[in-house]
Amino acid sequence: MKDATEALSWKELESLTDKGTDLINGPNNPYSLLRLFGQNNSSTRVTLYRDKHAWCPYCQKVWLWLEWKRIPYKVKKVTMRCYGEKERWYLRKVPSGIFPAIELDNKLITESDQILLNLEKVFGTLGMPLEKPEILDLRNLERKLFRAWCIWLCNPSFSKGQALRKEKQFRSIAQEVDDRLSKTTSQWLDPSIGNSRKSFPGSADVVFIPYLERMNASLSYYKGFELRSEFSNIDNWFRALEQLDEYRGTQGDFHTHAHDLPPQMGGCWSDNNKHQELLSNQIDIGYGLGEKETTYQSTKPDRPAKIALQRVLKHRDQIKQINPLDNEFFDQPLRAALSKMMLKQDFSPSKGSALGLRYLKDRISVPRDMPLLSAREFRQALEETAQLDGPTQGPPISFKNRFDQNPLNFSKEPQ
Repeated sequence: MKDATEALSWKELESLTDKGTDLINGPNNPYSLLRLFGQNNSSTRVTLYRDKHAWCPYCQKVWLWLEWKRIPYKVKKVTMRCYGEKERWYLRKVPSGIFPAIELDNKLITESDQILLNLEKVFGTLGMPLEKPEILDLRNLERKLFRAWCIWLCNPSFSKGQALRKEKQFRSIAQEVDDRLSKTTSQWLDPSIGNSRKSFPGSADVVFIPYLERMNASLSYYKGFELRSEFSNIDNWFRALEQLDEYRGTQGDFHTHAHDLPPQMGGCWSDNNKHQELLSNQIDIGYGLGEKETTYQSTKPDRPAKIALQRVLKHRDQIKQINPLDNEFFDQPLRAALSKMMLKQDFSPSKGSALGLRYLKDRISVPRDMPLLSAREFRQALEETAQLDGPTQGPPISFKNRFDQNPLNFSKEPQ
């Protein structure tokens, strides 16, 4: 057994990793710049321009649609303004700077709904056509739910009664969604049948996924409202999604959404009740909310930690360089946290390192940096290692921007 003060060396940590997966033809992931699904590269007709953080909800729609249709595509990544300056080459191509954009047979198309409609015309439908009355009705319902969520989350309430009215409005529309799910013959709003004859999500589900995911996270964190506990059919829908590689490759965690939404939405307002304080604290310290966040469990229990280790090893020099602690000083605390994660025992970090450990814990981005379960394990190891040093917190996360996540802090694109 290693001495409590002697963290594993980088060489010892490297010996604990697994062989990586096939990014081009394997499970969906945010790192690949090319997805082929076993097809020839010459068949690639689509280039997807999406954000480097793999966070943009409108990019997520198009990304999922391409994955479930198994359309070969290239990826070009661009910085969201929330995280840093948008690349000039993209502004020359798309002067508005909006996401996502695609090139389909060299034709540029912007705005997610128009992109999906054009993809549908060329490659066929995913489930029912987007302009079929039943699907248009569901798309309108998604926008109603989105507006109710924005009114509740992004505007201050000046009385308890006003807050309750906003909650009631959201509940009413969420109940409509839950009722629609209760009436389907499968777990999906709009089932699509694949070659295996198994059903998977259709376009209507793809439309709902990005913001239901963000509602689930933000309402827990800011309101103490557990969407999945309140609506069983929505919960079952999430449970079915979480078993699919295509969805998990795009899925964010509660910590990432809770802290990336305020600058995107113009602010998020907390209700400051006891349950909200409990849930937000569990999210902030890195423990997450268990099955309210995801029900997926890896078939290999040690796999999430190994993935987290691989991701840190790939970027360890940049991670140390941008930490508020001295580059070389942070080396031992970082190894101590990784050793804790891999060996499930405590390793004492250098004295005065809690600030740097918690800084890193607060700036893991899911899925950009690693998958949800991997981030959960790494955040917990960072927090528990920091506790051995003391209560010092890292610099607070800004509500106005996430420039602390600027991709320029890394010398090359995270892959």
